[in-house]
Amino acid sequence: MIEARHLTKRYGATVAVDDLSFEVRPGRVTGFLGPNGAGKSTTMRMILGLDAPTAGDVTVNGTPYASLREPLREVGALLDAKAFQGGRSAYHHLVWLAQSNRIPAQRVDEVLALVGLTDVARRRAGGFSLGMGQRLGIAAALLGDPGVLLFDEPGNGLDPEGIVWIRTMLRSLAGEGRTVFVSSHLMGEMALTADDLVVIGRGRLIDQTSVRDFVRRSSTSHVRVRSPRASDLAELLVAAGAAVDRADDGALEVTGLDCVAVGDLAGRHGVYLHELSLNEPSLETAYMELTHDAVDYRSPAALA
Repeated sequence: MIEARHLTKRYGATVAVDDLSFEVRPGRVTGFLGPNGAGKSTTMRMILGLDAPTAGDVTVNGTPYASLREPLREVGALLDAKAFQGGRSAYHHLVWLAQSNRIPAQRVDEVLALVGLTDVARRRAGGFSLGMGQRLGIAAALLGDPGVLLFDEPGNGLDPEGIVWIRTMLRSLAGEGRTVFVSSHLMGEMALTADDLVVIGRGRLIDQTSVRDFVRRSSTSHVRVRSPRASDLAELLVAAGAAVDRADDGALEVTGLDCVAVGDLAGRHGVYLHELSLNEPSLETAYMELTHDAVDYRSPAALA
């Protein structure tokens, strides 16, 4: 588990992270979302002891990262796909990391096979493509078979096959009971991969919840219902406290009641239904709505 308590980081007059508290639970993939400049990278660096908090603290399984004796055995991380010495081969880069944390040498071959780099293991890592560098970084994160994993844009540079592979791997790691924390701007992938979300903006927590609840709380989430007695049903729904709009095709768009409540209400009054469904926005739509006021860098088109 990762626990951040009142985490704050200032660089002079700039507040990068502001009184941020959250937790990342084991057995689930937690997406870490926020606009550019929101403080995500700074937060991940503080988790890994690369930056010291100005105030507050963050622990991994109850211990600050800097106090871990063999950190690669407990925490694996990918923050920078090019975090290796380019003159070394992929194999020797991982051997060096393994020796620094007393990890058995055979584990190097295992993780190289796991990420699909066995055939290029003896090549200089400096000549790797972005996607190959990303795979090497993932191999390094997995090297100590850690229970806690942090990834910053793990799909960066990967082809479609690689995107599916990393998505499947992240969910598999969480399924083994590990804590998986993933920062990404790829909303479509987060919708398919994450169970929970930590959303920040301008260094502050905006929301921490499940993906399901995050999407359902969007203002564009509604129940769609069609009935030959639509007008009667609309009156009943409004009387029950719901807000009702008419779609162009005559269907009712209902907010304030869920599908079960709408169906039960119709049944009690003998109103037949021809359609009853939950219309949810995409994660991207819900995210854009929630973070709209926390965006520091907005394109001219977005301002129009």
